[in-house]
Amino acid sequence: MTEKNDKRMIRSWAFFDWANSAYNLVITSTIFPAYYAAITSDKNPDTVDYVFFMGRKFINSTLYSYAMAVAFLVIAIASPVLSSVADSRGNKKVFMKMFTYLGGIACCGLYFFEAETLQLSVVLFVLAAIGFWGSLVFYNSYLPEIATPDRQDNVSAKGFTYGYIGSVILQIICFVFVFFPGAFGLSGEGQASRLSFLLVGLWWMGFAQIPFKALPKGSPNFNRADKNVMTSGFKELQKVWTEVKRMAHLKRFLFAFFFYSMGVQTVMLMATIFGEKELELSTTKLIGTILLLQLVAIPGALLMSYLSKRFLGNLRVLIGVIIIWIGCCLAAYFVRTEYQFYALAAVVGLIMGGIQALSRSTYSKYLPQDSPDHTSYFSFYDVAEKVALVLGMFSFGYIEEFTGSMRNSTLALALFFVAGLIFLLTLRKHEPQSVAKV
Repeated sequence: MTEKNDKRMIRSWAFFDWANSAYNLVITSTIFPAYYAAITSDKNPDTVDYVFFMGRKFINSTLYSYAMAVAFLVIAIASPVLSSVADSRGNKKVFMKMFTYLGGIACCGLYFFEAETLQLSVVLFVLAAIGFWGSLVFYNSYLPEIATPDRQDNVSAKGFTYGYIGSVILQIICFVFVFFPGAFGLSGEGQASRLSFLLVGLWWMGFAQIPFKALPKGSPNFNRADKNVMTSGFKELQKVWTEVKRMAHLKRFLFAFFFYSMGVQTVMLMATIFGEKELELSTTKLIGTILLLQLVAIPGALLMSYLSKRFLGNLRVLIGVIIIWIGCCLAAYFVRTEYQFYALAAVVGLIMGGIQALSRSTYSKYLPQDSPDHTSYFSFYDVAEKVALVLGMFSFGYIEEFTGSMRNSTLALALFFVAGLIFLLTLRKHEPQSVAKV
């Protein structure tokens, strides 16, 4: 049994955020979206940018949305099976490694992304996303095993903080190559961008060795050893859902989380594409904006954890943050200048890390702390998030394709946040018990 609140173990666990957040920043938020937009655009603001994939014509940004939706759908289907295997054999660290190497190698493969290799590169992009999100299923499930309820807010925030710091360090290194390619013998911004994708894969797999060395492999649940692992994962989700329905507060929180997750990750994944298409911002300005967003997110995550612990509690902070998210989605519809975009990005950055860290720790606190099946509960949590993201990304792309404007898609995201807010408001008087004890 792993001793909880061990500083070395927590620090090693947090280094996985340090390792994989480089993917989240460089591939999903900054350099890759900007490079993708440049590769798939005809540079004419008066025309619609179309690309061909698997024999069908797509608007370039809708293909991007649909590709992410496919990745999330694969994770939503696969993670129950893999979690079942991990629980029955006590080897969840093996699957954490498997997804890490899948994502890291796919990122390295994106070094060869050019206009002629669009189809293969989109597939690698999907595989990288599957690797990132799949590894988080098992990473998150370690939280209640390494920290007691009164420390889980701080430990969760520590992970996100490590992630932001690590990703910004690599992002700055990549910026040097992108902004000054000639100084390193590179042919231009394009090759420098592709080099950044290679560095992300190496960084991710390299620093992941720290948690891989320190974290326990997982405790086997021998009661599942003789079951069909292809079906027992889904049966376990059904079992978890049956248990959740008897825990009214946890059920309401999950509904809230489901709806506002549709908005949070979709905003983060589409922000760069939005700036490029709707405001015609240059790659340099877009990258600088997202870097600002990440830098603001570091104190934002710590501030949310501090307010939750010292004054307001998790739910009140989440309610306030979601109200701000609604305002951001509405403001995005009216953004017309680059400075308005910068201001909006700063606000989003401040609340981005906080809502992720507090959502994870709030869910962890609502769980039965003595349960041996934390992986199953977090698999349910991650499946809920991935299904939400499938709907969020698909609706964002479809609304743009149907209406011809990404601005209309931001209004739909605001509605998702409103639905999440309604469920959270029903929990105002029911903070997790462990929060009340802090």
